[in-house]
Amino acid sequence: MKSENKAATMPLTQLLSDLKTSDQGLSEDVAAARLKTVGQNTIHRQKQQSQLLIFLKNFTSLMAILLWVSGIIAMLSGSVELGIAIWAVNIINGVFSYWQEHRAAKATDSLMAMLPTYTRVHRDGKVKQINALDLVPGDVFDLQAGNAVPADARLLEATSVQVDQSALTGETVPESKSVEFTPGEGKYAESNIVYAGTAVGAGTAKAVVIATGMATEFGKIASLTEKQSNLTSPLTLELNRLTKQISIIAMIIGLLFFLTATFFVHYPVNQSFIFALGMIVAFIPEGLLPTVTLSLARGVQKMAKRHALVKDLNSVETLGETTVICSDKTGTLTQNQMTVNHIWVPTGEFTVSGQGFVNNGQVEKDGQPVSKVGTPDLNRLISIAALNNDTQVENNGKLKKPKILGTPTEAALVILCQKAGFDTAAHLKIMPRVKELPFDSRRKMMTTVHREGNQLDIYVKGALSDLLGQCTQIQVNGISREITAADKESIDAANEKYAAQGLRSLAFAYRSIPFKNQTQVDGLEIANAEKQLIFVGLTAMSDPPRPEIYGAVKKCHEAQIKIIMVTGDSQLTAKSIAMQIGLTSDKARVITGAELDTLNDHDLKEALQEEIIFARVAPEQKYKIVSTLQSMGEVVASTGDGVNDAPALKKANIGVAMGVTGTDVAKDAANMILTDDNFASIVAAIEEGRVVYSNLQKFLLYILNSNMPEAVPSALFLFSRGLIPLPLTIMQILTVDLGTDLLPALGLGSEAAEPGVMQQPPRAKTAHLLSKRILWKAFAWYGAIASVISTLAYFFANLQAGWPNRALLSSGVGYSRATTMTLAAIIFCQIAAALNCRTEEESIFKVGIFSNHIIWVGIVVEVLLLMILSYTPVLQSVFHMTPLLGQDWLFLCVIPIPIVLVEEGRKWVQRKRKRS
Repeated sequence: MKSENKAATMPLTQLLSDLKTSDQGLSEDVAAARLKTVGQNTIHRQKQQSQLLIFLKNFTSLMAILLWVSGIIAMLSGSVELGIAIWAVNIINGVFSYWQEHRAAKATDSLMAMLPTYTRVHRDGKVKQINALDLVPGDVFDLQAGNAVPADARLLEATSVQVDQSALTGETVPESKSVEFTPGEGKYAESNIVYAGTAVGAGTAKAVVIATGMATEFGKIASLTEKQSNLTSPLTLELNRLTKQISIIAMIIGLLFFLTATFFVHYPVNQSFIFALGMIVAFIPEGLLPTVTLSLARGVQKMAKRHALVKDLNSVETLGETTVICSDKTGTLTQNQMTVNHIWVPTGEFTVSGQGFVNNGQVEKDGQPVSKVGTPDLNRLISIAALNNDTQVENNGKLKKPKILGTPTEAALVILCQKAGFDTAAHLKIMPRVKELPFDSRRKMMTTVHREGNQLDIYVKGALSDLLGQCTQIQVNGISREITAADKESIDAANEKYAAQGLRSLAFAYRSIPFKNQTQVDGLEIANAEKQLIFVGLTAMSDPPRPEIYGAVKKCHEAQIKIIMVTGDSQLTAKSIAMQIGLTSDKARVITGAELDTLNDHDLKEALQEEIIFARVAPEQKYKIVSTLQSMGEVVASTGDGVNDAPALKKANIGVAMGVTGTDVAKDAANMILTDDNFASIVAAIEEGRVVYSNLQKFLLYILNSNMPEAVPSALFLFSRGLIPLPLTIMQILTVDLGTDLLPALGLGSEAAEPGVMQQPPRAKTAHLLSKRILWKAFAWYGAIASVISTLAYFFANLQAGWPNRALLSSGVGYSRATTMTLAAIIFCQIAAALNCRTEEESIFKVGIFSNHIIWVGIVVEVLLLMILSYTPVLQSVFHMTPLLGQDWLFLCVIPIPIVLVEEGRKWVQRKRKRS
């Protein structure tokens, strides 16, 4: 696809006329007037909701609405304190949720890298430094290596300019730029246009602004992203479903109790109605919403420690559902640090140890260090690599990561020369550069000319396919001779071997001519300099995989999560890396961006069901891949760093932006930002997401199981027609739901992963938080046991008061002691439940009964709360409680032991059945 930018093809004089400017730039007055008309040079972030709406959103979920209604019902039933308490829980939870997400948003804002702060601009005939926000169309500005490009612009002057356009194209190979127009292949490939959001890797330039802010290509893509709607997270849908289920259950139970009280006990209708309302409130787990919020918040904190910043609480759980990861290669699966691995010269092959942009290796032959002395061909190649090079690598020890001023390819050559012990600065003093013919994408070569006394050395590096055709000789053991067909076959064979391994090769050649005068040097051009060259050799380099990627990929395979590499790199390189890290087998199909455009939906879906890699893919094509996967029922996480990645990031169930190399538009569109750009951090976040979901089910089980012992006392009261006084009051039920249950439930939310959490497939979309298994365990197992024990505790207190020789107490201190014992028994049953709920199958003694400190803090707090309510006179009257006796506490302390042991027995049977 050829680019079609009118500003690139228009005659420069016409362009300057249309922009009402000149190559000397604008005046301050004209620039100020234009700034008022076109606005500041900034990329608007997605339209943000007002803080008020974001705040109110936390009070209008289905669960929150249910709690508001519950509070009203409680007040109507005469329990004003209960209603106020329920509303207070809702308010505290909403405020906490808002605060947590606001904190995440602030952390995201701090990662947003804005466009360059200052730009050197020509105004009123002078060069001055201004804020890039104040650039306007028609401004003329300067660029040099290391600068970010502040606006779309056409080049007026250019010397050896190379621009990293990966933010727009996803392609890591820099584009050569020049004043002359050549269309190039693909979007944004015009040779004379530089784009906002890209970066100058090498050279210097002068350019005229043709578009600023949202009118730039960068801005246009950002505006497309804004138009996409956000997906509702699976957890939100699940909590809405759960709320409906709980509401239906509570309403059915309330109706049953109303009918029973009215027609069986013959209670007055108004009292039956109030009683039924109380039961509805009792069966709504008021503590569920704050516990879910706190658990998700802890998940966010734990992910942050593992280099994953989650912007939205609900995204934590969505990660656990992920079935497919669409991942970039460069910088995510690999280190984004090109490294020379091999050197080939006609006399043999050398290997280079060490990885990355640091001098941590050496040149070797058959595993032994090689000296340049006695290896003239290697020495010549190293000289060309060092001197035909415009890149600097700054690594002073203070920087966490080496700083590259130039291109990754040349940076790899700089490090190679350091490993070889070559002193570039010293050689440049002896043979300084006198001329340069910069690299361009048409001829794919770069030439530098160096003078050493009365000799000019012309050093050339570039793509083998272009350079070899300009070679008439070859250097072997330091001696030049005519290059033969056999020589070319050997060179091509070496190149093909490296290409098959996914390595990127670079060829080196030179020629020497006598120096005559400066006119001769000035007359050296591509046509007469890059010919009759002497071929020296090849280097082969790669972007090494991250060390931790192997384990991360293995984890994904064990967890049945499919990884699809989507890269702008070549087919061979993509497949080689994929096979090297265990992502795919050698049978994987590689689809290019051009082929992807020809596939219909049916063919693409078929292809996506197999092992597949996408290579030479433009970032905007990711959107098609992500959309198709979602239409197949997959939950998709997609990575990206460029502005063109933003639509796919927003479309994905989980958009994952790069925190180090990512553009602000990509970060804005994403749900999660990797602060280390590392694929392993995605896998760690997915594992954390799975743990969060598992823990949500654990504390859902924990919270729901107390509903049975809360309901059974009321059932006994009804079915005995009042002969058994109410063993538990509504305020005491609230004590469990909003008081004693919360901290242990939060402890379950921080439970570590059970063994094998990443050896299971992602949960099915048909699976739900409130499953039949959880209902059975909550009501028919844990709940039933707690109901029996709490009822026994009620009768135990009455037994000490003279029952059965006298009637069950219905008032006074004795009655308060009986209801206090019922409540206390439920709390001590919940102590056992908190321990039992920690694992699904594994013995808690194996994972460590004291390993979860938060649960034990919660247990201590709930016992202290029970004592405070029992022994504080002011609270005794509100909660209908009284101090317990020594034998009561002894009875209570024994309760957890048999419950834990019985559950351990059940888990042992379950493990045994599973093994058999």
